[in-house]
Amino acid sequence: MAAWVALLWLLEVADAASGHALDDFGVVPRTASELVDVVPSAFIHFGFAHVAANSVPLLVLGFLAALSGLRRFAAVCALIIVCDGLGVWLIAPAHTNTAGASGLVFGLFGFLLCSGFVERRPMGVVVAVLVGAVWGGSILAGIAPGQAGVSWQGHLIGLLAGVASAFLFRRGPDRRGALTA
Repeated sequence: MAAWVALLWLLEVADAASGHALDDFGVVPRTASELVDVVPSAFIHFGFAHVAANSVPLLVLGFLAALSGLRRFAAVCALIIVCDGLGVWLIAPAHTNTAGASGLVFGLFGFLLCSGFVERRPMGVVVAVLVGAVWGGSILAGIAPGQAGVSWQGHLIGLLAGVASAFLFRRGPDRRGALTA
């Protein structure tokens, strides 16, 4: 996760040095040529404050999600990024440009919030409660419409994609210590 976040910062340095040329990789809704930017948009940010706001939650939530296995983590991230980008392309307001890792952050939050319950794993439930307690308020605020310069649509779709990934990529319940008849 440290390498992922470092990549985001490196891309933002390159973006600033290029006069923000990388900002063109954000998603502009309902423009067919923009579909190629669905994945890259999750790695591009609109300034250092934007990447900074996503860095800590991405580090923590990504690390926690990766504990369930790197292959599973990669699949969860891929699903969230693609669904979020396509969702933004479909429903964001016309003539906007949406980019950033916050859709992934919201998706990882949704994944962690649900996967422990879906899988009936006690440690996953503990993680869900802790993650909900620490970031729940910020997540609710981030999906509220009306904040200038914030894509509540991207946040909401990322969150829903994360919840869906908890079901799609679920593991069986933890049976260690279970009593059998």
